[in-house]
Order: sequence, then structure tokens, then C-alpha cells
Amino acid sequence: MPRAYMIAPGQEGAIQYRLLDSVNALRAARGAAPLQLNAALNAAAATHSRDMAVQNRPWHFGSDGSSPIDRVSRAGYAGRMLGENISETYETELETLSAWMGDPTTAAVVVDPAARDLGFAWYQEPGGKLWWTMITGG
Repeated sequence: MPRAYMIAPGQEGAIQYRLLDSVNALRAARGAAPLQLNAALNAAAATHSRDMAVQNRPWHFGSDGSSPIDRVSRAGYAGRMLGENISETYETELETLSAWMGDPTTAAVVVDPAARDLGFAWYQEPGGKLWWTMITGG
């Protein structure tokens, strides 16, 4: 039976930077500028990841009816929200990124040339299920 990818306490920074490095490598291959992590976008992503777990469904709207734009604004992001990718999985952040790159719609969020900022966070249930959220802004 496959094993769940369990995230140990204190791994937040390592996971976020591993994803950021991978995203920036994909962007460089397409001639797009690198992204930088943004605290407000990270906060919006974390809020949505936890909320998806509460709702037990991967979708772009919050349990209060909020849109991704609403969440980014509430988190205090000064730029414009450009895209959001979400996932419900037991896979790693890099396996999830690979799945996003396999779909034209979610890949477009990753490599959007207008993007400059990245928010990335997750919520992991005790059983190992992960709710990933990636947000781009510019």
C-alpha cells in the first residue's frame, strides 16, 4: 500500500523554497521572470488550504463564499491576484507541481509571465491527506 507523504514540524520553509526553486526553474525554461515568496499570499494560501479540509472538497471558494481575490485582499496583498492552483492529495509538493504542469490550465498559472509573487501553503490532516494551495500575484 502506498505511504502518505507526512510533513514533519519545522519543514515549512524547506518545502516552500523547494517548490519556489522548482517553479522558477520551470519559468526560466520558458523565459519568464522568477517569482519570490510573498508573506500575504502565503497567508491566503494557508487559510484556503485549511478551509478546503474543513469543507472536504478541493475548490476555489471558501466556506464563507469568498473567492481567491477576496482571500488575497483580506490577507493584505497589495498587488493583483493572478492565479490559484489547488490540490487534494497524499503526494509531495513536487509531485503536485508535476501534476499541475500536466494540465494546461494549472500550468498557465505556474508560468504566467505577468506573475512576480508566489504564495504556497498546505494543510495536512492527521491521516496524511494534504490540501495544497498555490497563489500567484503581480
